[in-house]
Amino acid sequence: MSRVLICDDEKAIVDAIEIYLTQEGYESLRAENGMEALKLLRENEDIQLVILDVMMPVMDGIAALKHIREFSAVPVLMLSAKSEDVDKIAGLTHGADDYVTKPFNPMELLARVRSQIRRYTLLGGEQGIQISGKKLINGGLELDDEKKQVFVDGEEVRLTPMEFLILKLLMENPGVVFSASRIYETVWKEDAFSSDNTVAVHIRHLREKIEINPKEPRYIKVVWGVGYKLEKQ
Repeated sequence: MSRVLICDDEKAIVDAIEIYLTQEGYESLRAENGMEALKLLRENEDIQLVILDVMMPVMDGIAALKHIREFSAVPVLMLSAKSEDVDKIAGLTHGADDYVTKPFNPMELLARVRSQIRRYTLLGGEQGIQISGKKLINGGLELDDEKKQVFVDGEEVRLTPMEFLILKLLMENPGVVFSASRIYETVWKEDAFSSDNTVAVHIRHLREKIEINPKEPRYIKVVWGVGYKLEKQ
């Protein structure tokens, strides 16, 4: 049974989400603020998804997300009553995997929950479950698809599941230019509606982890007006 951590200071919202998840066979943990969420996440290694509200007392969702990414690659689905792009980009910039605006459609929320847990499970979660023996190497960049690890010049870097899948797609097709829409549809397995910002933020975050100088990238290049590619080394 998959375990989901729900963090929101509105009890009615948490109650509703818990009902939806229970009907789908998921187990839930509850938190009212970011501090409680961090404590539960550290105490429960089998959590496979965090649903995290943005606006909360004590510690808000963005602050909690920053701390989560210091020790965990668990998928994080952000919730917010706001619909402005700046809020969505803030979450994605700090490592969120997806974003849902309140009020939300229960079926959409469940679809996104299933999608994120499926990807996380396929990537082996925090345990690095072996799936294949494939290694991809390009210059000083190495992706081990068996252990779900990435190394830059021999040093391991920690990627979120979405960052790993984007990098894997690009490394499997060096020199091939992918539009933001194509990356989104391939990695997220969803129609690419208004997806450019989402992909751009993940690419920027990925560059910060694998490039010596993200402003002058060696590996992930932008082909202006077209998309992104991995430069052959």
